[in-house]
Amino acid sequence: MKAIYLDCFSGVSGNMLIGALLDAGVPGEYLESQLKKLRLPDEYSLLIENTNKNGVNATYFNVVLCKAHSAHRTLSDIQEIIIKSLLSENVQDTALSVFSSLAEAEAKIHGTDTKSVHFHEVGAVDAIIDIVGAAICLEYLDIKNIFVGNLHTGTGFINCEHGQLPVPAPATAELLKGFELKSGPAEKELITPTGAAIIKTLAKKGSVLQNFSYDKIAYGAGTWDLPHPNVLRVYIKETCESTSIDKLILLEANIDDMSPQIFSYASEKLFDAGALDVWVTPIMMKKNRPGQMLSVLAKENDYTTVCDIVFSETTTLGMRVSETDRVALDREIKVVSTAYGLVHCKVARYKGKVSNISAEYDDCRQLAAKKSVPIREVQHEALRIAYYLAENNK
Repeated sequence: MKAIYLDCFSGVSGNMLIGALLDAGVPGEYLESQLKKLRLPDEYSLLIENTNKNGVNATYFNVVLCKAHSAHRTLSDIQEIIIKSLLSENVQDTALSVFSSLAEAEAKIHGTDTKSVHFHEVGAVDAIIDIVGAAICLEYLDIKNIFVGNLHTGTGFINCEHGQLPVPAPATAELLKGFELKSGPAEKELITPTGAAIIKTLAKKGSVLQNFSYDKIAYGAGTWDLPHPNVLRVYIKETCESTSIDKLILLEANIDDMSPQIFSYASEKLFDAGALDVWVTPIMMKKNRPGQMLSVLAKENDYTTVCDIVFSETTTLGMRVSETDRVALDREIKVVSTAYGLVHCKVARYKGKVSNISAEYDDCRQLAAKKSVPIREVQHEALRIAYYLAENNK
């Protein structure tokens, strides 16, 4: 597996990222053959060529559209195209996640919901190709971690169907909340909404290049000819590790004046909102009063939502907030077919080998009740099949 650092001194877009990943070793023929699985015949052609930007050799990737197929598409249209394609499940999941981020940002800017949005940025074929193409390249290179820094947005204004908009575009600014942005170095739109959506969904912020050792550098060319090299520089680190380090937020609140029943309800809402873990610890508070410490582990992007739930659903008057690192094994979900029914199993790997498999409790519980068998029989059957499939790469 690999990790990459995106040095966005001249911005970032979908086609610049794909260009850099092609420069890093993805065969152009492979990308083109995979994109055909989207089944968008005669709507586009691909342009892949070597170029030089102010003395820097780079790979230029672009999507050439056929004017006859310029109709806008909704998010549901895009989702249907991707889900019905023959692309791998991993590529589909990555692309769908990026499109959801992009649609949510556009919906917020336009004051509507994602289902009602009709807009060029998501509907255009080039956005589909850029996002899906990036997912294909990331899978081919086995890139598990993406770090980003030096985010230059450009300055000035851009023309779109809504009129003139400032740089960064409203959707781009919405997507990059929490990232450190720099204006300039050119009066152009250097970070596109598509590039911003990829960063928000897949990249880790707060990374410093000085702490990132690398083995290779690749360059993806942008469209503009600027006084400086209009390229995305990607630093690539080869690694055999099977663990990734995530930057997370830990929120803690001490509570001694709330019914214990409410903790269960609040926990459910926190999990639904994206919390990675929620737990309650018995503690002794001042004046020897028994209390509970509510702890919530969440991604930085979910910080505001988690805070809203804790303050609205519990009696706490404040929380402690700290940054923490989490080391996690690679994992995937496999659905196994047992004699009792389908069970979701989580497969964890360390250094490429199966480390642990767990069967989804709710699936096993429902099947045990339906078939009137002990739950451990369903669990054992699911794990037996899951281990066999995982160890034989099926």
